[in-house]
Amino acid sequence: MDYSDYEQLTFERREHGVLLITLNRPEKYNAADETMHRELARVFVDVSRDPEARVALVTGAGKAFSAGGDLAMVERLAGNHDRVAHMLSEMSDLVYHVIDCEKPIVSAINGVAIGAGLVVALLADISICAEDALLGDGHVRLGVAAGDHAAILWPLLAGMAKARYYLLTGEMLTGKEAERIGMVTMAVPKERVLDEAMAVAGRLGNGSQLAIRWTKRALNNWLRAAGPIFDQSAAYEMLCFMGPDVLEGVAALREKRPPRFPSATDVP
Repeated sequence: MDYSDYEQLTFERREHGVLLITLNRPEKYNAADETMHRELARVFVDVSRDPEARVALVTGAGKAFSAGGDLAMVERLAGNHDRVAHMLSEMSDLVYHVIDCEKPIVSAINGVAIGAGLVVALLADISICAEDALLGDGHVRLGVAAGDHAAILWPLLAGMAKARYYLLTGEMLTGKEAERIGMVTMAVPKERVLDEAMAVAGRLGNGSQLAIRWTKRALNNWLRAAGPIFDQSAAYEMLCFMGPDVLEGVAALREKRPPRFPSATDVP
């Protein structure tokens, strides 16, 4: 399998069949622009087909796992029907390709993980997170519905009460708290994240491959059964990109101020 055409993901083969995939846009804290989003949407199809890869281990370059969607990309999406329709298709590919990947996926969440990066971080079969990493689904703060992966996954991981709180408020949580409520497999000191994830990936790479892959396939039927929930949430997110709130959300983030969403403005 040749990964040379990827621009913002790097690949390194490690022992025990581990394929280390690094989100590699550190100058932007690995925020996903159109290129990275497109590559994340297809990479796990390639991993499934890669005869040398038995396990995928995903991490971020530099200080972050991924700081979410690039704001310039968000601005290009706002009000653009064709771009929004394409993004809806692509975000569906990202979620379902992670779920359907034949090989187990381990995430090493080395820093902040938001948005599209959080999709991979939390949908991974095993997630190793830095205790001080910040995780969050900030869609509502941006002025769009929580699509991506959250509605399908968070209630399964943390229960409905916690999912409702974090997804309706957009509040961030630490890796330590994420472990406590069941959002991640384990939280460890930042300097141990990659080593711990690599050790887990190595054990998976040395295990019975059919047993591990078929166990993953069976477990992920919980997510497949919830597919209509994801489809609806993704459509609602994209619909919000056609309204005015998202532009105010972007402006507020750029200006580092609280948003004044048109939908929350009192009408005399």
